[in-house]
Amino acid sequence: MSAPLLNQGHVPVLLDRVIAALAPQAGETIVDGTFGGGGYSAGLLDAADCCVLGIDRDPDAILRGADLADRYAGRLTVVEGRFSQLDTLFADHAGGGVDGVVFDLGVSSFQIDQPERGFSFRHDGPLDMRMGSHDASAADAVNTLSETQLTEIIGRLGEERRARSVARAIVAARREAPIARTGELADIVRGVVRKSPDGIDPATRTFQALRLWVNDELGELEMGLEAAEAVLHEGGRLVVVAFHSLEDRIVKRFLAERSGNVARPSRHMPEVVDPRAPTFRMIERKALRPSDAEIAVNPRARSARLRAAVRTSAPAWRVAA
Repeated sequence: MSAPLLNQGHVPVLLDRVIAALAPQAGETIVDGTFGGGGYSAGLLDAADCCVLGIDRDPDAILRGADLADRYAGRLTVVEGRFSQLDTLFADHAGGGVDGVVFDLGVSSFQIDQPERGFSFRHDGPLDMRMGSHDASAADAVNTLSETQLTEIIGRLGEERRARSVARAIVAARREAPIARTGELADIVRGVVRKSPDGIDPATRTFQALRLWVNDELGELEMGLEAAEAVLHEGGRLVVVAFHSLEDRIVKRFLAERSGNVARPSRHMPEVVDPRAPTFRMIERKALRPSDAEIAVNPRARSARLRAAVRTSAPAWRVAA
């Protein structure tokens, strides 16, 4: 498979800044925890004579990575798994520590563009949304969870203000027949949520919520950040690209906590100093955002936020605690 075909439909977001933050050097080993279309991995391998371990829970991504691994013979290994397990996966395939870890969060363009995967309301398909093959599907969620559970998921993970109305409409619809298609669910949501002034489809937040729930993406992120902390050498770089506030909030909080930059809840309360030494040093205090030029070329980059930090010599907190 040629390079253009490998990345067809997928443009790596903030690629130049990701490479700059990771600063790969000859002989280093870097983990691409969300291999996807292989864009970051290829960029790293082209930038330096380094080695990359690519991880993805999607079997399709592993198949896409096979030809890329052949092109960079001996320098790229692609394995199926969750990035929350990257410390175990890396130990199994290489051993030792690593010099860099990168996460590109969220759903990939490949997954969105395949109607049979059920991620998108723009193409009718089976209501699936599973990134891997061993989880409950979105259809399972909308057809079995209670109205209260659906309200909580859609409100918390989708930040949908009309979550209760959406949940009620879903429960009413499934009494008539199981909800099996993305088009069906999208129409149900559109029946109770008005189109926003910025033109965002009313189904967007509900679909986001279900995808996050089905794949436990926020839980995976929290565990993945801890796993990265555990495997990075002193001086190793952690780079995370997030696309919505829930993800970015977790990354921001983790790096602030691990770098000793957590603010006191109130200036009137005594400062509480964590006895554990900081495990990261922030490269930039604020998230980096894409330029107008990149957004023009790749609209998916619009909401991207990049945060990066450098590992210190302190023990990982989950080991030191």
